[in-house]
Parts: sequence; C-alpha cells; structure tokens
Amino acid sequence: MYYNVEPLRTTTEIEDFLWAVSRTNHGRRNRMIVLFGINTGLRMSDILKLTVGQVRNRDRVMIVEQKTGKKRWLYLKNLRRELSHYTRNRLDCEPLFPSGRGQNAITVNGVYRAFQTAGRFLGREDIGTHTLRKTFGYHYYQQTHDIAGLMMIFNHSSEQVTKRYIGIERDNIEQQLQRKLWQPFSF
Repeated sequence: MYYNVEPLRTTTEIEDFLWAVSRTNHGRRNRMIVLFGINTGLRMSDILKLTVGQVRNRDRVMIVEQKTGKKRWLYLKNLRRELSHYTRNRLDCEPLFPSGRGQNAITVNGVYRAFQTAGRFLGREDIGTHTLRKTFGYHYYQQTHDIAGLMMIFNHSSEQVTKRYIGIERDNIEQQLQRKLWQPFSF
C-alpha cells in the first residue's frame, strides 16, 4: 500500500491542522502532539514513549531513538511554556500523551486515526503520522538551507533521501514545470 503523506508547507496549513486536531476527541492532547512533532522532528513512536517527567521544565532532553538506537538531543525551549501548561497537575511518571482509555500512552495507530479524522475536516488525504516529521524538516530546510544538518537530525544516508522525504524535490519539479519551457502549439 502506498501512503501519500506530505508536510504542512505553509503557516496556514499548520494553523488549520492544529484547529482540526483540536476538534477531535482529546483535542488538547492531539494539539500538543502536533506542536511537539513539528518542533522536534521526532518519529511518532519516539514522541509517544516520553513521560511528563522527561520534559517538564526542561530546555533539552536526551533520548535514544527507538528505530536507530542512536542518542539524540531534543531542543524544547520553544515549547517550554506550552509543555508547562499541558503537564500542569500531572505526575512525572505519567505518559506525556496518554490514551483515552487508561494510564498507557496513546498508540501510533491511535494518533493516525485522530490525524485521519482531522484530515477529513480539512478535505486532505495526505496526512499521516510522518506529516509532523516532514513538516519539521521542510521548514528547517526552508529557513536554513542546511540539508547536511537535517540529514544528520533525521539519520538519513544521503541528501537526496532527505530532500525527497521532506518534499523539496517535488516542489522544485513543480516550480520548473510552472515555467513555460515551451509554447503550446496552436492550429
């Protein structure tokens, strides 16, 4: 099965998605998942492993990525106020993003379902759990043009893989196609 997952390319798309996830069940939690993902670039499986105590009142957190087993620093200073409000009155041992059914963390599939519901609100079929990671990468690249740094953050094997992952190649091709390379024939 092919999944057409794209980054949120504009501020408006990000704001619309934040609005849409806030309208779903557990909107406050889902909104925080989105903010966390687009500010850290973590895979959803790594986001959902976090506990309240790991992030509360912290500017930086060291984690070990589940897929790669590599250590990675998360920069949380930009999220500190939101995280402080979100974790208020919560125990350090609790999952940062609890499921609606108990004390366990929400699953990746649970997040996927919430994102699909939000995507339907927006009339989009290109939303998935990797949307946040791709959004982080897309905007990081647009602001810095540091593809080598982004490649290291994502642990990708080449710049080409990173560009394709965040949708830069597609954007470049579409920009080239918008430039009329030839004039249509008229009869």
